Amino acid sequence: MSRWLAALPLVALLALALLFGLYSLNRNPEVQPKALVGKPVPDLVLASLEDGREVSVREAVKGGPVLVNFFASWCAPCEIEHPVLMDLQGRQVKVIGIAYKDAPENTRAFLTRLGDPFAAKLVDRDGRAGIEFGVTGVPETYLIGSDGMILDKHTGPLTGADAARLIAKTGR
Repeated sequence: MSRWLAALPLVALLALALLFGLYSLNRNPEVQPKALVGKPVPDLVLASLEDGREVSVREAVKGGPVLVNFFASWCAPCEIEHPVLMDLQGRQVKVIGIAYKDAPENTRAFLTRLGDPFAAKLVDRDGRAGIEFGVTGVPETYLIGSDGMILDKHTGPLTGADAARLIAKTGR
């Protein structure tokens, strides 16, 4: 009887390993959560990068459709997608930039070096807005409809094809 009691922790550990192993075989690591798609833009107030005044995110996206792009100066993929954002600006697509967990001076230097594609630039220094939007990492881009609803989410750097797919959903 005492031998079985001594082996019980080992049996429990093996059972847990089997359970986690079976779970991981059925899990798709490519699935990206889109929890806010179909819901209104979170009611947040963030500081403007230009002058520090408080700006309502809902007010900033009015007159949509608009893209909301979470980016950071420390983010290498953000540099990769930057030419696509500049192209969108040239095609008169409104893009709101939210600097995610970044120092304002670093964000300004980043935009000075690469160009400024944003109609408005907001600062999410502590990551609160990222949590409200469900950001899993930067860059992430949200398509907001004219009614203030989140229509789609793109995780990772935008390519030309990704941008065209998002813009097509706006009817442009």
